[in-house]
Amino acid sequence: MATFNESRAPFKPYGLSCERWTPSLMGRPDRHNEIELNYLPRGSVTYLLQDRRVTLPPNRLAIFWGLIAHQIVEFDCPQPYFVCTIPFSVFLEWRLPPSFVSRVLGGEVLLEQRVKAATSDEYLLHGWMEDVHTPAGRSVMLQEMHGRIARMALHQDPKFGPSEPLLPLASPEINQVERMAVFIGQNFREPIRSADVGRAVGLHPDYANVVFKKAFSLSISEYITTERIAYASQQLMATVTPITEIAFASGFNSLSRFNAAFRKSNRCTPRAYRKGAPPSVTPA
Repeated sequence: MATFNESRAPFKPYGLSCERWTPSLMGRPDRHNEIELNYLPRGSVTYLLQDRRVTLPPNRLAIFWGLIAHQIVEFDCPQPYFVCTIPFSVFLEWRLPPSFVSRVLGGEVLLEQRVKAATSDEYLLHGWMEDVHTPAGRSVMLQEMHGRIARMALHQDPKFGPSEPLLPLASPEINQVERMAVFIGQNFREPIRSADVGRAVGLHPDYANVVFKKAFSLSISEYITTERIAYASQQLMATVTPITEIAFASGFNSLSRFNAAFRKSNRCTPRAYRKGAPPSVTPA
C-alpha cells in the first residue's frame, strides 16, 4: 500500500497511475500537475484545500486538480482507498464539458452524485490497478477513465463544494508556475518554445525557465516534451494513426526528434510500444 511521501519534491509528477493508499495525516500539502481521482470503499477523509476543508464520503468517486495544494488533515477509517492520477494534457484532450473542466481547474472537488455507481466503480478501479503496468492495459485504462469521467460530468452537482471556484484561472492567486503549466497543457501540440511560455505569463524567458525548473525540476522545454510524449503514447495505443502523423500531431517538428525523445522516455521505440513490447525488448 502506498502512503504520502513527505520528502517528495513539490510538483513532482505521478504520471498515469492507479494505486491503493493507506490514509494518513499529511504533514504538508501535496501538489502535482495531474488530475486526481479518489475513491473510498469505506470511511471518509478530510482534505484541506487552500483554506477550505472538504470531506470525501465513502462510495463516491471524487475528482480534483492536484496542482491545488491538498492535505489530508483527518480520516475516520484506516482502510485503504484508491488514488488515480491522470496526466493534465490527457484530461484536456478529452474535451469534457467546459463547465465541468472549468470547475475542476477552478479548484473544486467534484463528487459522483449517483449512489448506484459505486458498485461498478470499485470493479473498474481494481482493473485499472492491473492495466497500468502494460502499454495495452494503459490504453484500455485511459479509454475507461475517459468514459467514466464523461458520465460523471453529466451528473455534476453544483451545490457541492464552494459556490465559486477556489482559484479562478484569471485571478492573481494563481502563481506563475501554475499558469505556465496550464499554458503548456493547452498548447503543447503547437510549435511553442520556452519564450512563448514566458511571454504568456508576462515573464522574461530566462527567468520563466528558472522559476519553472525550481518548481518542477524540469526545464520548460523538458516539460513540453513530457506532455508531448504522454499524448503520443496515448495515441499509439488508442488509435491506428501512422506513427509519423502522431509525431507531428504531438508537436514534434521531426520524426527523428520524436523517436529520440520517445525512446528516452519509454525505453523502447514507438513501434515496439504500440505492439505492447516490454521496455527491455528495445535498448534505450
